[in-house]
Amino acid sequence: MAGRLKEKMVSDEVHQNQILRELYLKELRTQKLYTHYHVNPHSKVHTITRKPMSWHDNLEEPADDRFIKLIHHAAQEPRRKYLESQTESQEIGWDSEPLINPDRSDRRLNHFQVYNDITLYKAKMWSLGENDWHN
Repeated sequence: MAGRLKEKMVSDEVHQNQILRELYLKELRTQKLYTHYHVNPHSKVHTITRKPMSWHDNLEEPADDRFIKLIHHAAQEPRRKYLESQTESQEIGWDSEPLINPDRSDRRLNHFQVYNDITLYKAKMWSLGENDWHN
């Protein structure tokens, strides 16, 4: 079978061009150029879009207050819309206020990084590239 496939392969450029021409002509025969467009009569819903630059479609219409309020309400974040969380994912971080007032002067809760002469010297050495972290 492998020998038969090799015999059918075309190596002649003229013959190859003739095959491509026949394929091209077959494709042209099946194509149909539509110049008249119409709405499908079997379709029950006829939707025709508006033209964006027509003057009668862009007339000012009165604003619907109820619709605008609904859009603004939908655009709000959940903490402003609802009093309590609506899903379990919203429960995380829903109450983000601190439980106690943060007093920055209270040393029991605030452990600031304090530098004295030796710690300042070592921090500077490490920033310059010294690698003796464990000493």
